Amino acid sequence: MRLVQVFVPSEDHDAIRETLSEMDVQFVFIDADGRRDGRLANVPVPSGAVDTVLERLYDAGLDEDTYTVITDVDRANVPNVEEMTDRYVEGPKGDRGASHAEIRERAKDLTPDTATYLAFAIASAIVAVGGLLLDSAIVIVGAMVIAPFAGSTLSASVGAVISDREMVVDSATSQVTGLVIAYVGAIAMSVFLQRSGFVPPTLDIARIGQVGAFVTPNLLTLVIAIFAGFAGALALATDLPVSLAGVAVAAAIVPAAAVAGIGTAWGEPIVVAGAVVLLLMNIVFINLTAYLTLIALGYRSSVIRNVRENAAVSLRTGAYAVIVLLFLVVVAVTAVGTYQHLVFEQQVNDEVQAVLDDPEYSSLELAGVATEYNDASVFSDDVSVTVTVGRSSDLDHDGLADELQTEMSAETDRSVSVDVRFVDYQRAVAVGDADDGRSAWWQVDEWLPLSSRPSLAQSMPQAVTFPTDLIEERPDPA
Repeated sequence: MRLVQVFVPSEDHDAIRETLSEMDVQFVFIDADGRRDGRLANVPVPSGAVDTVLERLYDAGLDEDTYTVITDVDRANVPNVEEMTDRYVEGPKGDRGASHAEIRERAKDLTPDTATYLAFAIASAIVAVGGLLLDSAIVIVGAMVIAPFAGSTLSASVGAVISDREMVVDSATSQVTGLVIAYVGAIAMSVFLQRSGFVPPTLDIARIGQVGAFVTPNLLTLVIAIFAGFAGALALATDLPVSLAGVAVAAAIVPAAAVAGIGTAWGEPIVVAGAVVLLLMNIVFINLTAYLTLIALGYRSSVIRNVRENAAVSLRTGAYAVIVLLFLVVVAVTAVGTYQHLVFEQQVNDEVQAVLDDPEYSSLELAGVATEYNDASVFSDDVSVTVTVGRSSDLDHDGLADELQTEMSAETDRSVSVDVRFVDYQRAVAVGDADDGRSAWWQVDEWLPLSSRPSLAQSMPQAVTFPTDLIEERPDPA
Protein backbone atom coordinates (compact mmCIF):
# COMPACT_ATOMS: atom_id res chain seq x y z
CA MET A 1 0.00 0.00 0.00
CA ARG A 2 0.94 3.62 -0.55
CA LEU A 3 -0.32 6.73 1.21
CA VAL A 4 -0.83 9.69 -1.12
CA GLN A 5 -0.94 13.07 0.60
CA VAL A 6 -1.86 16.03 -1.59
CA PHE A 7 -2.69 19.63 -0.75
CA VAL A 8 -6.09 20.61 -2.12
CA PRO A 9 -6.85 24.35 -2.39
CA SER A 10 -10.25 25.46 -1.16
CA GLU A 11 -11.54 26.22 -4.66
CA ASP A 12 -10.77 22.62 -5.73
CA HIS A 13 -12.06 20.95 -2.58
CA ASP A 14 -15.52 19.99 -3.82
CA ALA A 15 -14.30 18.72 -7.20
CA ILE A 16 -11.57 16.58 -5.64
CA ARG A 17 -13.94 15.14 -3.03
CA GLU A 18 -16.47 14.27 -5.73
CA THR A 19 -13.77 12.64 -7.90
CA LEU A 20 -12.47 10.51 -5.04
CA SER A 21 -16.03 9.45 -4.18
CA GLU A 22 -16.70 8.47 -7.81
CA MET A 23 -13.52 6.40 -7.83
CA ASP A 24 -14.70 4.61 -4.66
CA VAL A 25 -11.35 5.43 -3.01
CA GLN A 26 -11.07 5.85 0.77
CA PHE A 27 -9.85 9.32 1.80
CA VAL A 28 -9.61 11.71 4.73
CA PHE A 29 -9.29 15.51 4.64
CA ILE A 30 -7.40 17.28 7.41
CA ASP A 31 -6.77 20.95 7.96
CA ALA A 32 -3.50 22.44 6.74
CA ASP A 33 -1.25 24.60 8.91
CA GLY A 34 -3.29 27.73 8.22
CA ARG A 35 -0.73 29.51 6.08
CA ARG A 36 -2.44 28.26 2.93
CA ASP A 37 -6.12 28.24 2.07
CA GLY A 38 -6.90 24.56 1.64
CA ARG A 39 -6.84 21.10 3.17
CA LEU A 40 -4.61 18.04 3.04
CA ALA A 41 -6.08 14.88 1.51
CA ASN A 42 -4.82 11.49 2.74
CA VAL A 43 -5.59 8.75 0.21
CA PRO A 44 -4.39 5.13 0.82
CA VAL A 45 -4.16 3.29 -2.50
CA PRO A 46 -2.66 0.00 -3.74
CA SER A 47 0.91 0.00 -5.00
CA GLY A 48 0.85 0.55 -8.74
CA ALA A 49 -2.38 2.61 -8.61
CA VAL A 50 -0.76 5.86 -7.52
CA ASP A 51 -0.34 7.28 -11.02
CA THR A 52 -3.91 6.46 -12.02
CA VAL A 53 -5.38 8.14 -8.95
CA LEU A 54 -3.22 11.23 -9.36
CA GLU A 55 -4.12 11.53 -13.04
CA ARG A 56 -7.82 11.48 -12.18
CA LEU A 57 -7.25 14.20 -9.59
CA TYR A 58 -5.33 16.31 -12.10
CA ASP A 59 -8.14 15.88 -14.62
CA ALA A 60 -10.54 17.13 -11.95
CA GLY A 61 -8.64 20.42 -11.74
CA LEU A 62 -5.89 19.77 -9.19
CA ASP A 63 -2.63 21.52 -10.03
CA GLU A 64 0.11 19.03 -10.97
CA ASP A 65 2.65 21.12 -9.05
CA THR A 66 0.71 20.97 -5.81
CA TYR A 67 2.29 19.64 -2.62
CA THR A 68 2.38 15.83 -2.97
CA VAL A 69 3.96 13.18 -0.76
CA ILE A 70 3.84 9.42 -1.42
CA THR A 71 4.97 7.06 1.36
CA ASP A 72 4.99 3.33 2.04
CA VAL A 73 2.36 1.97 4.39
CA ASP A 74 3.18 -1.08 6.50
CA ARG A 75 -0.42 -1.65 7.49
CA ALA A 76 -3.73 -0.13 6.41
CA ASN A 77 -7.32 -1.11 6.99
CA VAL A 78 -8.86 -0.36 3.60
CA PRO A 79 -12.03 -2.40 2.94
CA ASN A 80 -12.05 -2.35 -0.87
CA VAL A 81 -8.32 -2.66 -1.59
CA GLU A 82 -8.75 -5.67 -3.90
CA GLU A 83 -11.43 -3.93 -5.96
CA MET A 84 -9.23 -0.84 -6.27
CA THR A 85 -6.29 -2.97 -7.35
CA ASP A 86 -8.28 -4.65 -10.12
CA ARG A 87 -9.73 -1.35 -11.29
CA TYR A 88 -6.88 1.14 -11.08
CA VAL A 89 -3.52 -0.59 -11.10
CA GLU A 90 -1.81 0.14 -14.44
CA GLY A 91 1.58 -1.20 -13.52
CA PRO A 92 2.35 -4.87 -12.77
CA LYS A 93 -0.77 -6.58 -11.47
CA GLY A 94 -0.73 -7.09 -7.73
CA ASP A 95 0.32 -4.99 -4.77
CA ARG A 96 4.07 -5.18 -5.49
CA GLY A 97 4.12 -3.03 -8.60
CA ALA A 98 5.77 0.37 -8.43
CA SER A 99 4.04 3.44 -9.79
CA HIS A 100 5.58 5.63 -12.47
CA ALA A 101 6.74 8.11 -9.86
CA GLU A 102 8.33 5.39 -7.76
CA ILE A 103 10.08 3.66 -10.63
CA ARG A 104 11.45 7.03 -11.75
CA GLU A 105 12.85 7.72 -8.30
CA ARG A 106 14.34 4.23 -7.96
CA ALA A 107 16.11 4.59 -11.30
CA LYS A 108 17.46 8.02 -10.38
CA ASP A 109 18.65 6.77 -6.99
CA LEU A 110 20.81 4.17 -8.73
CA THR A 111 22.90 6.85 -10.41
CA PRO A 112 25.17 8.81 -8.04
CA ASP A 113 26.22 12.40 -8.60
CA THR A 114 28.46 13.09 -11.56
CA ALA A 115 31.79 13.19 -9.71
CA THR A 116 31.08 9.95 -7.82
CA TYR A 117 29.77 8.28 -10.96
CA LEU A 118 32.92 9.06 -12.95
CA ALA A 119 35.17 8.05 -10.05
CA PHE A 120 33.49 4.66 -9.74
CA ALA A 121 33.60 4.19 -13.52
CA ILE A 122 37.38 4.69 -13.53
CA ALA A 123 37.84 2.51 -10.44
CA SER A 124 35.81 -0.36 -11.88
CA ALA A 125 37.75 -0.22 -15.17
CA ILE A 126 41.12 -0.25 -13.38
CA VAL A 127 40.13 -3.22 -11.22
CA ALA A 128 38.78 -5.01 -14.30
CA VAL A 129 42.08 -4.50 -16.14
CA GLY A 130 43.94 -6.07 -13.23
CA GLY A 131 41.58 -9.02 -13.12
CA LEU A 132 41.77 -9.58 -16.87
CA LEU A 133 45.56 -9.50 -17.02
CA LEU A 134 45.76 -11.75 -13.95
CA ASP A 135 43.21 -14.04 -15.59
CA SER A 136 41.28 -13.89 -12.31
CA ALA A 137 37.50 -14.15 -12.43
CA ILE A 138 37.23 -13.16 -8.75
CA VAL A 139 38.89 -9.79 -9.34
CA ILE A 140 36.67 -9.16 -12.37
CA VAL A 141 33.59 -9.81 -10.24
CA GLY A 142 34.91 -7.22 -7.78
CA ALA A 143 35.05 -4.70 -10.62
CA MET A 144 31.43 -5.45 -11.46
CA VAL A 145 30.33 -4.86 -7.86
CA ILE A 146 31.72 -1.31 -7.76
CA ALA A 147 30.62 -0.41 -11.30
CA PRO A 148 28.01 2.42 -11.39
CA PHE A 149 26.43 1.63 -14.77
CA ALA A 150 23.18 0.00 -13.62
CA GLY A 151 21.35 3.28 -13.01
CA SER A 152 22.56 5.07 -16.13
CA THR A 153 21.71 2.06 -18.30
CA LEU A 154 18.26 1.26 -16.90
CA SER A 155 17.16 4.89 -16.70
CA ALA A 156 16.81 5.10 -20.48
CA SER A 157 14.25 2.29 -20.50
CA VAL A 158 12.37 3.77 -17.57
CA GLY A 159 12.30 7.21 -19.21
CA ALA A 160 10.98 5.70 -22.44
CA VAL A 161 8.19 3.90 -20.57
CA ILE A 162 7.04 6.89 -18.50
CA SER A 163 7.57 9.33 -21.39
CA ASP A 164 10.29 11.31 -19.61
CA ARG A 165 12.41 12.56 -22.51
CA GLU A 166 14.81 14.39 -20.22
CA MET A 167 15.49 11.15 -18.35
CA VAL A 168 16.21 9.33 -21.62
CA VAL A 169 18.66 12.02 -22.75
CA ASP A 170 20.37 12.11 -19.35
CA SER A 171 20.69 8.33 -19.38
CA ALA A 172 22.20 8.28 -22.87
CA THR A 173 24.64 11.04 -21.93
CA SER A 174 25.64 9.25 -18.73
CA GLN A 175 26.18 5.97 -20.54
CA VAL A 176 28.42 7.51 -23.18
CA THR A 177 30.36 9.58 -20.65
CA GLY A 178 30.83 6.70 -18.23
CA LEU A 179 31.99 4.29 -20.90
CA VAL A 180 34.45 6.81 -22.35
CA ILE A 181 35.86 7.46 -18.89
CA ALA A 182 36.08 3.73 -18.17
CA TYR A 183 37.83 3.18 -21.52
CA VAL A 184 40.35 5.95 -20.82
CA GLY A 185 40.93 4.58 -17.31
CA ALA A 186 41.55 1.10 -18.71
CA ILE A 187 44.09 2.51 -21.19
CA ALA A 188 45.89 4.46 -18.45
CA MET A 189 46.08 1.39 -16.20
CA SER A 190 47.30 -0.81 -19.04
CA VAL A 191 50.00 1.66 -20.10
CA PHE A 192 51.13 2.01 -16.49
CA LEU A 193 51.48 -1.75 -16.11
CA GLN A 194 53.47 -1.89 -19.36
CA ARG A 195 55.83 0.98 -18.60
CA SER A 196 56.42 -0.06 -14.99
CA GLY A 197 57.38 -3.58 -16.00
CA PHE A 198 54.66 -5.33 -14.01
CA VAL A 199 53.34 -6.83 -17.26
CA PRO A 200 55.62 -7.63 -20.23
CA PRO A 201 54.83 -5.39 -23.25
CA THR A 202 55.26 -8.42 -25.51
CA LEU A 203 52.51 -10.35 -23.72
CA ASP A 204 50.04 -11.90 -26.18
CA ILE A 205 46.87 -10.57 -24.55
CA ALA A 206 44.59 -12.47 -26.92
CA ARG A 207 45.89 -15.71 -25.41
CA ILE A 208 44.75 -14.77 -21.88
CA GLY A 209 41.60 -16.71 -21.11
CA GLN A 210 39.59 -13.89 -19.52
CA VAL A 211 40.60 -11.39 -22.21
CA GLY A 212 39.75 -13.79 -25.02
CA ALA A 213 36.27 -14.30 -23.57
CA PHE A 214 35.40 -10.66 -24.25
CA VAL A 215 36.98 -10.19 -27.67
CA THR A 216 34.10 -11.39 -29.84
CA PRO A 217 30.32 -11.60 -29.32
CA ASN A 218 28.80 -15.02 -28.86
CA LEU A 219 25.53 -16.54 -27.83
CA LEU A 220 26.44 -16.75 -24.15
CA THR A 221 27.37 -13.06 -23.89
CA LEU A 222 24.13 -12.19 -25.70
CA VAL A 223 22.13 -14.23 -23.18
CA ILE A 224 23.93 -12.44 -20.31
CA ALA A 225 23.01 -9.02 -21.73
CA ILE A 226 19.36 -9.98 -22.32
CA PHE A 227 18.78 -11.40 -18.86
CA ALA A 228 20.74 -8.59 -17.21
CA GLY A 229 18.28 -6.11 -18.73
CA PHE A 230 15.37 -8.33 -17.70
CA ALA A 231 16.60 -8.64 -14.11
CA GLY A 232 17.25 -4.91 -13.84
CA ALA A 233 13.78 -3.96 -15.06
CA LEU A 234 12.13 -6.56 -12.83
CA ALA A 235 14.01 -5.27 -9.79
CA LEU A 236 13.02 -1.68 -10.55
CA ALA A 237 9.35 -2.59 -10.91
CA THR A 238 9.20 -4.64 -7.71
CA ASP A 239 10.62 -4.60 -4.22
CA LEU A 240 13.67 -6.68 -5.15
CA PRO A 241 17.15 -5.20 -4.50
CA VAL A 242 18.25 -3.44 -7.66
CA SER A 243 21.91 -3.67 -6.58
CA LEU A 244 21.91 -7.41 -7.30
CA ALA A 245 20.69 -6.87 -10.84
CA GLY A 246 23.26 -4.08 -11.17
CA VAL A 247 26.07 -6.62 -10.91
CA ALA A 248 24.58 -8.52 -13.85
CA VAL A 249 24.37 -5.30 -15.87
CA ALA A 250 27.99 -4.49 -15.03
CA ALA A 251 29.02 -8.01 -16.05
CA ALA A 252 27.92 -7.23 -19.58
CA ILE A 253 29.63 -3.82 -19.73
CA VAL A 254 32.74 -3.45 -17.58
CA PRO A 255 34.90 -6.36 -18.86
CA ALA A 256 34.30 -5.47 -22.51
CA ALA A 257 35.22 -1.82 -21.92
CA ALA A 258 38.36 -2.89 -20.05
CA VAL A 259 39.38 -5.28 -22.84
CA ALA A 260 39.03 -2.44 -25.36
CA GLY A 261 41.40 -0.35 -23.22
CA ILE A 262 43.89 -3.21 -22.92
CA GLY A 263 43.82 -3.78 -26.67
CA THR A 264 44.48 -0.09 -27.29
CA ALA A 265 47.48 -0.04 -24.96
CA TRP A 266 48.92 -3.17 -26.57
CA GLY A 267 48.29 -1.90 -30.10
CA GLU A 268 45.87 -4.69 -31.02
CA PRO A 269 43.12 -3.17 -33.22
CA ILE A 270 41.43 -6.53 -33.70
CA VAL A 271 41.03 -6.93 -29.93
CA VAL A 272 39.69 -3.37 -29.66
CA ALA A 273 37.21 -3.85 -32.50
CA GLY A 274 35.93 -7.13 -31.10
CA ALA A 275 35.50 -5.71 -27.59
CA VAL A 276 33.72 -2.60 -28.90
CA VAL A 277 31.31 -4.71 -30.94
CA LEU A 278 30.60 -6.84 -27.87
CA LEU A 279 30.14 -3.72 -25.74
CA LEU A 280 27.67 -2.15 -28.18
CA MET A 281 25.76 -5.41 -28.45
CA ASN A 282 25.43 -5.68 -24.68
CA ILE A 283 24.33 -2.06 -24.18
CA VAL A 284 21.74 -2.23 -26.96
CA PHE A 285 20.19 -5.46 -25.73
CA ILE A 286 20.22 -4.41 -22.06
CA ASN A 287 18.30 -1.22 -22.90
CA LEU A 288 15.94 -2.96 -25.30
CA THR A 289 15.24 -5.90 -23.00
CA ALA A 290 14.63 -3.64 -19.99
CA TYR A 291 12.14 -1.56 -21.98
CA LEU A 292 10.25 -4.61 -23.28
CA THR A 293 10.23 -6.13 -19.78
CA LEU A 294 8.60 -3.05 -18.29
CA ILE A 295 5.98 -3.10 -21.04
CA ALA A 296 5.36 -6.80 -20.43
CA LEU A 297 4.97 -6.17 -16.69
CA GLY A 298 2.02 -3.91 -17.39
CA TYR A 299 3.50 -0.44 -17.68
CA ARG A 300 1.97 1.52 -20.52
CA SER A 301 4.16 3.90 -22.43
CA SER A 302 2.56 7.00 -23.91
CA VAL A 303 5.51 7.86 -26.13
CA ILE A 304 3.58 7.51 -29.39
CA ARG A 305 0.65 9.53 -28.07
CA ASN A 306 2.91 12.31 -26.80
CA VAL A 307 4.77 12.46 -30.08
CA ARG A 308 1.52 12.71 -31.99
CA GLU A 309 0.06 15.38 -29.71
CA ASN A 310 3.21 17.47 -29.23
CA ALA A 311 4.83 17.08 -32.64
CA ALA A 312 6.27 20.39 -33.78
CA VAL A 313 9.21 21.48 -35.86
CA SER A 314 11.85 22.91 -33.54
CA LEU A 315 15.54 22.60 -32.73
CA ARG A 316 14.80 20.42 -29.70
CA THR A 317 12.50 18.13 -31.67
CA GLY A 318 15.16 17.77 -34.36
CA ALA A 319 17.79 16.91 -31.74
CA TYR A 320 15.55 14.22 -30.25
CA ALA A 321 14.88 12.83 -33.72
CA VAL A 322 18.62 12.63 -34.45
CA ILE A 323 19.30 10.84 -31.16
CA VAL A 324 16.53 8.33 -31.82
CA LEU A 325 17.75 7.79 -35.37
CA LEU A 326 21.33 7.19 -34.23
CA PHE A 327 20.14 4.72 -31.61
CA LEU A 328 18.08 2.84 -34.19
CA VAL A 329 21.07 2.71 -36.54
CA VAL A 330 23.28 1.33 -33.75
CA VAL A 331 20.59 -1.23 -32.89
CA ALA A 332 20.24 -2.34 -36.51
CA VAL A 333 23.99 -2.56 -37.21
CA THR A 334 24.68 -4.33 -33.93
CA ALA A 335 21.83 -6.80 -34.42
CA VAL A 336 22.91 -7.68 -37.96
CA GLY A 337 26.57 -8.05 -37.03
CA THR A 338 25.75 -10.11 -33.95
CA TYR A 339 23.44 -12.41 -35.90
CA GLN A 340 26.03 -13.01 -38.60
CA HIS A 341 28.74 -13.83 -36.10
CA LEU A 342 26.52 -16.15 -34.05
CA VAL A 343 25.49 -18.06 -37.16
CA PHE A 344 29.15 -18.31 -38.21
CA GLU A 345 30.17 -19.63 -34.79
CA GLN A 346 27.44 -22.25 -34.88
CA GLN A 347 28.52 -23.41 -38.33
CA VAL A 348 32.16 -23.57 -37.23
CA ASN A 349 31.34 -25.61 -34.13
CA ASP A 350 29.23 -28.02 -36.17
CA GLU A 351 32.02 -28.54 -38.70
CA VAL A 352 34.66 -29.03 -36.01
CA GLN A 353 32.52 -31.67 -34.32
CA ALA A 354 31.80 -33.38 -37.64
CA VAL A 355 35.50 -33.62 -38.51
CA LEU A 356 36.55 -34.85 -35.06
CA ASP A 357 33.84 -37.52 -35.18
CA ASP A 358 35.93 -39.23 -37.86
CA PRO A 359 37.50 -42.44 -36.46
CA GLU A 360 40.90 -41.12 -37.53
CA TYR A 361 40.69 -38.49 -34.75
CA SER A 362 39.05 -40.65 -32.07
CA SER A 363 42.06 -40.21 -29.77
CA LEU A 364 41.72 -36.40 -29.70
CA GLU A 365 39.77 -34.44 -27.08
CA LEU A 366 38.28 -31.10 -28.09
CA ALA A 367 39.34 -28.44 -25.58
CA GLY A 368 38.05 -25.28 -27.23
CA VAL A 369 37.09 -23.39 -30.40
CA ALA A 370 37.79 -19.64 -30.67
CA THR A 371 37.10 -17.20 -33.52
CA GLU A 372 38.78 -13.87 -34.21
CA TYR A 373 38.38 -11.06 -36.73
CA ASN A 374 41.34 -10.66 -39.02
CA ASP A 375 40.76 -7.07 -40.14
CA ALA A 376 38.89 -5.51 -37.20
CA SER A 377 35.49 -5.75 -38.86
CA VAL A 378 32.50 -7.70 -37.64
CA PHE A 379 31.14 -7.82 -41.19
CA SER A 380 34.37 -9.14 -42.69
CA ASP A 381 34.57 -12.51 -44.41
CA ASP A 382 38.18 -12.86 -43.29
CA VAL A 383 38.24 -14.58 -39.90
CA SER A 384 40.51 -16.90 -37.96
CA VAL A 385 39.49 -20.00 -36.07
CA THR A 386 41.68 -21.62 -33.42
CA VAL A 387 40.85 -25.21 -32.47
CA THR A 388 42.53 -26.60 -29.37
CA VAL A 389 42.62 -30.36 -28.90
CA GLY A 390 44.29 -32.59 -26.35
CA ARG A 391 46.09 -35.82 -27.14
CA SER A 392 47.96 -38.42 -25.13
CA SER A 393 49.42 -40.27 -28.13
CA ASP A 394 52.27 -39.41 -30.47
CA LEU A 395 50.13 -39.33 -33.62
CA ASP A 396 50.79 -36.23 -35.72
CA HIS A 397 47.41 -35.70 -37.46
CA ASP A 398 49.13 -33.58 -40.08
CA GLY A 399 46.02 -33.05 -42.19
CA LEU A 400 43.61 -31.93 -39.42
CA ALA A 401 44.02 -28.17 -39.98
CA ASP A 402 43.59 -28.49 -43.74
CA GLU A 403 40.51 -30.66 -43.38
CA LEU A 404 38.91 -28.27 -40.87
CA GLN A 405 39.70 -25.28 -43.10
CA THR A 406 38.17 -26.96 -46.15
CA GLU A 407 34.96 -27.89 -44.35
CA MET A 408 34.53 -24.46 -42.69
CA SER A 409 35.16 -22.50 -45.90
CA ALA A 410 32.69 -24.64 -47.81
CA GLU A 411 29.99 -24.35 -45.14
CA THR A 412 30.32 -20.63 -44.26
CA ASP A 413 31.38 -19.18 -47.65
CA ARG A 414 34.07 -17.18 -45.88
CA SER A 415 37.83 -16.94 -46.13
CA VAL A 416 38.72 -18.91 -43.01
CA SER A 417 42.21 -19.56 -41.68
CA VAL A 418 42.49 -22.38 -39.16
CA ASP A 419 45.08 -22.98 -36.46
CA VAL A 420 45.15 -26.29 -34.62
CA ARG A 421 46.91 -26.30 -31.26
CA PHE A 422 47.79 -29.69 -29.80
CA VAL A 423 48.17 -29.99 -26.05
CA ASP A 424 50.24 -33.08 -25.29
CA TYR A 425 49.95 -34.63 -21.86
CA GLN A 426 50.95 -37.76 -19.98
CA ARG A 427 49.40 -39.34 -16.92
CA ALA A 428 50.99 -41.56 -14.28
CA VAL A 429 48.59 -43.50 -12.06
CA ALA A 430 49.13 -44.49 -8.45
CA VAL A 431 50.42 -48.00 -7.73
CA GLY A 432 47.53 -50.44 -7.69
CA ASP A 433 45.22 -48.40 -9.92
CA ALA A 434 46.23 -50.38 -13.01
CA ASP A 435 47.97 -53.74 -13.16
CA ASP A 436 49.37 -53.35 -16.64
CA GLY A 437 50.75 -49.85 -16.15
CA ARG A 438 48.04 -48.16 -18.19
CA SER A 439 45.85 -45.35 -16.96
CA ALA A 440 42.66 -46.56 -15.32
CA TRP A 441 40.45 -44.63 -17.71
CA TRP A 442 42.17 -46.23 -20.70
CA GLN A 443 41.21 -49.64 -19.30
CA VAL A 444 37.48 -48.87 -19.44
CA ASP A 445 37.78 -46.92 -22.66
CA GLU A 446 36.45 -49.83 -24.71
CA TRP A 447 33.01 -49.79 -23.16
CA LEU A 448 32.63 -46.17 -21.96
CA PRO A 449 31.15 -43.67 -24.45
CA LEU A 450 33.38 -40.83 -25.59
CA SER A 451 31.43 -38.27 -23.54
CA SER A 452 32.16 -40.25 -20.34
CA ARG A 453 35.93 -40.28 -20.74
CA PRO A 454 37.99 -37.92 -18.60
CA SER A 455 38.20 -34.51 -20.19
CA LEU A 456 41.38 -32.59 -20.85
CA ALA A 457 40.63 -30.29 -17.90
CA GLN A 458 40.23 -33.28 -15.58
CA SER A 459 43.38 -34.98 -16.81
CA MET A 460 45.79 -32.05 -16.42
CA PRO A 461 47.03 -30.35 -13.22
CA GLN A 462 45.49 -26.94 -12.79
CA ALA A 463 48.82 -25.24 -12.18
CA VAL A 464 50.28 -26.23 -15.54
CA THR A 465 50.55 -23.39 -18.08
CA PHE A 466 51.09 -24.36 -21.68
CA PRO A 467 53.09 -22.18 -24.09
CA THR A 468 51.10 -20.35 -26.72
CA ASP A 469 53.30 -21.32 -29.66
CA LEU A 470 52.72 -25.04 -29.45
CA ILE A 471 54.26 -27.11 -32.27
CA GLU A 472 51.77 -28.80 -34.53
CA GLU A 473 54.21 -31.30 -36.08
CA ARG A 474 56.52 -33.47 -34.06
CA PRO A 475 59.77 -34.79 -35.59
CA ASP A 476 60.20 -38.49 -36.10
CA PRO A 477 62.32 -39.85 -33.19
CA ALA A 478 64.16 -41.99 -35.72
